[in-house]
Amino acid sequence: MSEHERATLAGGCFWCVEAAFKELDGVSAVTSGYAGGHVEDPSYEEVCSETTGHAEVVQVEYDPDVISYADLLRVFFTIHDPTTLNRQGPDVGESYRSAIFHHDDGQRETAEAFIEELEAEDAYDDPIVTEVEPLEAFYEAEEYHQDYYAKNPNDGYCQFNADPKIRKVREKFGDKVTRSA
Repeated sequence: MSEHERATLAGGCFWCVEAAFKELDGVSAVTSGYAGGHVEDPSYEEVCSETTGHAEVVQVEYDPDVISYADLLRVFFTIHDPTTLNRQGPDVGESYRSAIFHHDDGQRETAEAFIEELEAEDAYDDPIVTEVEPLEAFYEAEEYHQDYYAKNPNDGYCQFNADPKIRKVREKFGDKVTRSA
C-alpha cells in the first residue's frame, strides 16, 4: 500500500470544488482552506476582504496507486474555467483565482506540462491563466466550511454551482468515481 499524497488546488469556491473531488475513488479526504497569501492563518472574512492574497483552495489527500496526480489535474481543468482571471461563476476576486499549489518539483513539472498540453491542443478559446506556484502554507478553513455541500445539499448556491461540477465528474470520469457516489 502506498503513502497518500496531497494536491492543493484553487478553482473558485471551495465548497463546490471539494464536493467534486469527494466523488473520486482513491481520494481519502478533501479539506477546504486557504493558500497563496501573505497573512498567517487568515479567517474566511479576511480572505473575502481580498486583503490577504489567499485563494480558497482544497487540499486533496489521495492514493496515487488508485488515482494519479495527472488524473486529479484532468478533473480540476474540467470542473472550473482556467481562463478567467480572478473569477469563477458568480464569485469574483483574487480569492477565487485558478491556481495549482505544488508540493514538490514533480507536481510542478506535471502541472506545467499539463497546461502546455492543453494550450497546444487549443482546449479553450482563451488563454489559460492558472497560476502554478509552490505551496508555502495551507490553512484549514473554519469547520462550517468543511463538507459544506454534504451538509447543505439544498442550498441554492450549491445547487447552482456545485451540482454541475459533480455531474461533470460523474459523466466524464465515471471510471474514477467511487462506487458509493
